[in-house]
Amino acid sequence: MTATRIDARGMRCPWPVVRLAKAVRDGASEVLILADDPIAPGEIAALAAARGWTVQPAEEDHGWHISVPAG
Repeated sequence: MTATRIDARGMRCPWPVVRLAKAVRDGASEVLILADDPIAPGEIAALAAARGWTVQPAEEDHGWHISVPAG
């Protein structure tokens, strides 16, 4: 399955996390999010922890892979 790609570089928080949450609400189960706001990593990690999602750093600069469990 191909990950939904969100390029949130240049956006300030909370917008990267808002875009991530919308992608998951729209049905994405794998997301690659790119964000360069220094607050974004903590915001992404907090949302993922609250929702039970897995977060892994991506090879692309300022990126993370988010996996959403089925259910």
